[in-house]
Amino acid sequence: IVSEILKLNEDPNVQGLALDLPESLYSSKVLNAVKPEKDVDGLSSVNLGCLVHGDVNDCLVPPTVCAVMELLEDIGGKTVLLVGARGAQGAALQSVLQRQGAAVLSCHWRAPQLQGELRHADVVVFGSTKPDDVPVSWIKPGATIISCAHDLLSEKHNYGQQNNPAAEKAVGSLAVAMRMQNMVKNMERWIQSQQYRKWDLHCLKLQPLSPVPSDIEISRAQSPKAVDVLAKEIGLLTDEIEIYGQTKAKVRLSLLERLKDQPDGKYVLVAGITPTPLGEGKSTVTIGLVQALTAHLNINSFACLRQPSQGPTFGVKGGAAGGGYAQVIPMEEFNLHLTGDIHAITAANNLLAAAIDARILHENTQSDKSLYNRLVPVVNGVRGFSAIQLARLRRLGINKTDPETLTEEEISKFVRLDIDPSTITWQRVVDTNDRFLRKITVGQANTEKGFVRQAQFDIAVASEIMAILALTTSLQDMKGRLGKMVVANDKKGEPVTAEDLGVTGALAVLMKDAIKPTLMQTLEGTPVFVHAGPFANIAHGNSSVLADKIALKLVGEKGFVVTEAGFGADIGMEKFFNIKCRASGLVPSVVVLVATVRALKMHGGGPNVTAGAPLKKEYTEENLQLVADGCCNLKKQIQITQLFGVPVVVALNVFKTDSPAEVDLVCKIAKESGAFDAVPCNHWSAGGRGAVKLAQAVEKAANQKNSFKYLYGLEV
Repeated sequence: IVSEILKLNEDPNVQGLALDLPESLYSSKVLNAVKPEKDVDGLSSVNLGCLVHGDVNDCLVPPTVCAVMELLEDIGGKTVLLVGARGAQGAALQSVLQRQGAAVLSCHWRAPQLQGELRHADVVVFGSTKPDDVPVSWIKPGATIISCAHDLLSEKHNYGQQNNPAAEKAVGSLAVAMRMQNMVKNMERWIQSQQYRKWDLHCLKLQPLSPVPSDIEISRAQSPKAVDVLAKEIGLLTDEIEIYGQTKAKVRLSLLERLKDQPDGKYVLVAGITPTPLGEGKSTVTIGLVQALTAHLNINSFACLRQPSQGPTFGVKGGAAGGGYAQVIPMEEFNLHLTGDIHAITAANNLLAAAIDARILHENTQSDKSLYNRLVPVVNGVRGFSAIQLARLRRLGINKTDPETLTEEEISKFVRLDIDPSTITWQRVVDTNDRFLRKITVGQANTEKGFVRQAQFDIAVASEIMAILALTTSLQDMKGRLGKMVVANDKKGEPVTAEDLGVTGALAVLMKDAIKPTLMQTLEGTPVFVHAGPFANIAHGNSSVLADKIALKLVGEKGFVVTEAGFGADIGMEKFFNIKCRASGLVPSVVVLVATVRALKMHGGGPNVTAGAPLKKEYTEENLQLVADGCCNLKKQIQITQLFGVPVVVALNVFKTDSPAEVDLVCKIAKESGAFDAVPCNHWSAGGRGAVKLAQAVEKAANQKNSFKYLYGLEV
């Protein structure tokens, strides 16, 4: 019974459970196996506890108890005797009766004081069948008798003598009706739970130190909320998250269907001026902005970030969790492995690479007949095409479904891809900077029968599968995109796809969990989605469409989703508009353009900088001319944004070496160049409080008229 209950607990199509069992099986183990939110009978310990504590809105009153109370009129000051009412049912009865002002006594059928108690009770409730040796004459004349015995659900009662003056009532049919009423209430509660929920977010307190400690020290000094607590605060249901440890959780795509009628929030992109080796702090601004919006202005907001590759993490660049007091925490969890999405991409990518080489080997060493027998084997005396093979036959113009009817020519066309090894573009990947794998030779084992070719490893996030993950809108859409990936040409110059190799389903299975965004939090306890991480120079450099779509539903109509585009605005931002927005159909509300004084000085002709090396005096001393000269880069990026019709707010990341005059000059030039506003930011050293003015400017800009447009169509 418990096993069946547990199955029904997890069935999303079952919203309530009612138990109708022999009385001997109503043990606490069985009753408590039912999820409290599905407990129509209200007999689980959680429901009973709410009832006893008076939290009636959080529980369902057991149907039998409801029936008893429906039959009884005003019982204030009356004495009610419960006889043979045991366990959860008895406790619930006693609690509800006492709350109505009755004096409640309880005893069992063999209690020595039973006769005396029956003589004085105004109301007698039988919790189980009355033994024959307990005469009705013991009951006080005129007392109300209510029978809740389990066998009376069908209203079979055999102890009401005709000459008994007591009013005798059985709850059978009424209890059934009350159970139906509970079912309706439970369904109403379930429907209500599926609606958009107002956030009940408890932000974490920050106590910034000066001088600012290292990023890892700051991250470890903060105690993050348990991720299931965070999920509940932002309106996620328990069956919409898959928890990974204490601080990470995958969010299921079913949420998009649940909240499909919920209006989207505002959509904000953080981009930057042309980057320098020192970085401009786009991730830090993204985190600082959402911390300011939610923790300090009480506006729902979500940050959507890319997952960092271990290549840059273990290289000069380092992690990508933000920095200072504007970070995603825990920093180590964010930067290393996360929930394994990049590993899933690596596995899928390399499975496809292995399939390419294996197919070439088999075609080089086997006849058409042998290949056909391997691809379409006889199973239990029957040979049949798979769905993916039937699709390939249709692409080849062969409209047959019976494997025994193909001609020799058709079999040859079907089994041979004739891949030209010199045209293979699909490489193996690994998520580490391993320079000695940049050029390799494969196929040197004797088992590969002399099929040797030059190949290479790329970094894992450079895989086309990563770009697909970032642009996909559903599992079905991802499967379609994976099948269309071109891996090589055949010897006639025609493209060969993953679908031709028959591995599309396998790739999709390996990616089935990676498609779900990962939920984390900032230093101030505001929510973050981390999902996908394509580079901007070889792909489109933006986090996933799915993470953005889910976040836009969760923040509500007045909330903000802040995402980030890689590299400068002239690459990451343009790809965001031209590729990501086109794929998603989402319209951006505001662009936040990140700049720093020292980067502008470098663009103005300052000396080269090297990460890790001391800065030259041009970058540590006031130099207004260098700043003014470098602002041409900022002006250009503002102009590019304006071409797309989106308001732009400049966020100037302030460093302690920046003079007030330099900061004022940048803000002045930015506004003169068409920026809606330009705001100095100190979130790195002060957390969200240091980006409050930026958040206010973004909120105002989001309310401006938006005339977003693409700069080109897709027609050839």
